[in-house]
Amino acid sequence: MRRKRQPDSVDAILEQWRRERPDLEISPMGPIGRLKRCAALLQRELDKMFSEFGMTNWEFDVLATLRRSGAPYCLAPTTLFAALMITSGTMTHRLQRLEAAGWVQRIPNRNDARSMLVQLTPAGLELIDRAVEAHVENEREILTLLQPEALASLDDRLAELLSTLEIPEDKPR
Repeated sequence: MRRKRQPDSVDAILEQWRRERPDLEISPMGPIGRLKRCAALLQRELDKMFSEFGMTNWEFDVLATLRRSGAPYCLAPTTLFAALMITSGTMTHRLQRLEAAGWVQRIPNRNDARSMLVQLTPAGLELIDRAVEAHVENEREILTLLQPEALASLDDRLAELLSTLEIPEDKPR
């Protein structure tokens, strides 16, 4: 049995579709529309926090990926762009900007003289350590709006959805 809740912005869109296209079965629009709207609103809140550290979302993502890789906080550019799900061209541009900011440096790869590795600088390490602490606290604050059992249930349902969406492209759904 569903609980009564306050109408949201997606409800208004669904009502318009029901009025304009009563023949269309629109139930998938509800959860997907809410996920998209939540993602946009969450990103807005996260971006506010990142800007307090003089960085963007993508800068945080690159620095955090290097940081969580463990000491010496160093990865091959191909590993970075695969982890971040971006193209190599985008990665090259981003690394140039991070290098200019003094947050990363490129160092020779001892295992392959033809390639370079990307490593956090001491300034980059200090920045990401401060930023990730604030980021986790920001996320915690955002999620305090939900009761613990509702949050656990939401996490379970999202994990279930994600596992169905992360099926490799070469496998049928």
